Amino acid sequence: MAEGPPHAEAGPVRAAGLLGRVIDRGGYLFAAGIFLAMLILIQEVVLRYVFNSPTIWAHETTVFLSGIAFVYGGLFCAARDEHIRVVLIYDAVPPAIRRVFDIVISIVCALASAFFAYAAWLMVERAAFRPDGSIRLESSGSAWDPVYPGLLKIFLMLVMGVLTLQFLVLAWNHARGRR
Repeated sequence: MAEGPPHAEAGPVRAAGLLGRVIDRGGYLFAAGIFLAMLILIQEVVLRYVFNSPTIWAHETTVFLSGIAFVYGGLFCAARDEHIRVVLIYDAVPPAIRRVFDIVISIVCALASAFFAYAAWLMVERAAFRPDGSIRLESSGSAWDPVYPGLLKIFLMLVMGVLTLQFLVLAWNHARGRR
């Protein structure tokens, strides 16, 4: 059986630094959230089809748990340097040029993440604050009406801010030659 590219160990790349290690550890929490979402869905199926007594909260809760896990997944992949990369040119150049590519890619990704964090802040302004400045989280508008939409938008903004910082750490460490 053919092996894939050599990968020393699972976990964040060394250039991700302490922040990458913290992000990597946080992945367990969000993996547990996916598992919890599965348990909630199983419970909902049993309650609905066996006891004919569905809940009003299961669908929105599983969507929320899955949504925050997917948002965190982008940050998790960046810390592990397992994001999507077109390697046609990257793999064909010598390591010194790859290092330059890594620095440039990290800086461009940091800038893009910062722009997305700002866009997320604009969403949070509408989803978390009333016009008078008091806090009011946007809710789903369903019969249960949880504040999951507001929470998800705040979480997205925070993750984009941390992602910006992670890409700056990667750029710094790549520039220092730390692999």
